Amino acid sequence: MTKRYLRPTQFVDTPVGRDGEVARLGGGLGWFAAYEMIAVADGRRVAVETWPVAEFAERAGDDSALLALAARISAARVPLTLGERVLRFDQPQVMGILNVTPDSFSDGGAHLDDPAGAAGVGVDMAVAGAAIVDVGGESTRPGAQPVWEGDEIARVVPVIERLARSGTPISIDTRKAAVMEAALAAGAHLVNDVAALLYDDRALEVVVRAQCPVVLMHAGDSKQGAGGGRAYQDPLIEIYDWLERRVDEVVAAGVERARVLIDPGIGFGKKLNDNLALLNGLALFHGIGCPILLGASRKRLIGALSHEAPAEARLGGSLALALKGADQGAQLLRVHDVFETAQALRIWRGMRDAALTAIG
Repeated sequence: MTKRYLRPTQFVDTPVGRDGEVARLGGGLGWFAAYEMIAVADGRRVAVETWPVAEFAERAGDDSALLALAARISAARVPLTLGERVLRFDQPQVMGILNVTPDSFSDGGAHLDDPAGAAGVGVDMAVAGAAIVDVGGESTRPGAQPVWEGDEIARVVPVIERLARSGTPISIDTRKAAVMEAALAAGAHLVNDVAALLYDDRALEVVVRAQCPVVLMHAGDSKQGAGGGRAYQDPLIEIYDWLERRVDEVVAAGVERARVLIDPGIGFGKKLNDNLALLNGLALFHGIGCPILLGASRKRLIGALSHEAPAEARLGGSLALALKGADQGAQLLRVHDVFETAQALRIWRGMRDAALTAIG
């Protein structure tokens, strides 16, 4: 059986004066002039063609699957209500990373045993431009040791309680059902699970009961975190298929589709070339119809491409990847360097706004 995919390509700055020639990307500030149609059979690409947007209806004919796919790619994503705030997806937003761990690869130990200080850092992130702060109490770097759920709860709950009192939208970065429950009770609004609710047998039940938004991330092995990798023949297509199936499973279990976000899992169980394929082809994932979270900040691939720069010296690479994600319509960018990323996105937005103003 042959399955066809559509990857938006030939991005343009503005749709002004190009009616019928361009389509909107995920209801945001991006437009594109063509689809890359990829046909896959028995795990192999059997055709790759460029279809101009202006010719799409003719080429797709009465193929309802392709027509639905194109509609999902262009549709606006439903905003999320997070406490008193509303998270809109009509432009890229920033998720600030707040690690409360002793061993995270980037900033481990900086906020451990100081919940008031950690919460203060989270508030500062919100002031600097973070739409949501992602609190985590367990490192998922390769080789990291699992943390007992009681210790993880003790790390994150005091921080979340303080952040919640400030009105800051909060996500809990965890794989464990008990931690999800404690964090949501303390005031968290969203669950960000690197294991896509597969690590803990109760995790899906918790999210269904809470009816909270959830990020489903692809990892090489949901039980191993970043260390569980495998070989991919076509990482872009294989990871798309995995996320598509997982979204369908979670929705079938009772989570509203409008509350599901997806993350291709840059750096989790993937080689450098796999990560680059995902970053270059990120727009394909709009076909699943969910907001896309991109987490590439300070990742190992930046060091691999820049003379083995250590984590604390990867700001330039992180900004490059954030803007790459914005260009391809990623709705949420998970980053360590909130001020710098938010500033970069303001400049990006300013250029988009200028391009939308017709001249003459």
